[in-house]
Amino acid sequence: MRQAFTQLSVATRGKGFYEITAQAQAWVIEQSISNGMLTLFIRHTSASLTIQENADPDVTRDLEAYFERLVPENDPLYIHTTEGSDDMPAHIRTTLTQTSLSIPVIGGRPALGTWQGIYVFEHRRGAHKRGVVLHLLGE
Repeated sequence: MRQAFTQLSVATRGKGFYEITAQAQAWVIEQSISNGMLTLFIRHTSASLTIQENADPDVTRDLEAYFERLVPENDPLYIHTTEGSDDMPAHIRTTLTQTSLSIPVIGGRPALGTWQGIYVFEHRRGAHKRGVVLHLLGE
């Protein structure tokens, strides 16, 4: 059994989906591990990870619009407001989504479906550098 680690730095320009599929796949291929498990973990509390359709950009646009309605900014019930009106909603959105993903690796490649992509889902309005740790375990 072998394992490997790396960290991707993902520059975001504000709220939205940022695909990292190509970077993750390229790194897995470089490791020469035929079969195993890839784990991705985002090191933040106001951004998350998701696997979503990557063929039609309307999917991610609809998801962004849905989250804007589901968890709006400036809700008078929020107590945590010192970091801006987008911060508490970002924490709630992260809680509703995921901070880690597990993807089987088969034949040296992540076993994603035809239309699946790996995304950082940025929940803050401003630009950020997000760290995503990749861990590959297998043989």
